[in-house]
Amino acid sequence: MALYPSDKTETAYNGKDRNAGELGLTPQSELWNGRLAMIGFLAYLLWDLNGYSVVRDVLHLIS
Repeated sequence: MALYPSDKTETAYNGKDRNAGELGLTPQSELWNGRLAMIGFLAYLLWDLNGYSVVRDVLHLIS
């Protein structure tokens, strides 16, 4: 049994590995961009729950 299963979903985008770290406008870089955006959003939510909200401070100054 192989370490990682090999099927058509791994190379469905452009015949290359989905998790390859490629530079440029490729489907692989868009996947990594989405993953890093999710991590950043979660980090901001945790930061906000700890009371360090920048958005609430800015909105308080506006209103």
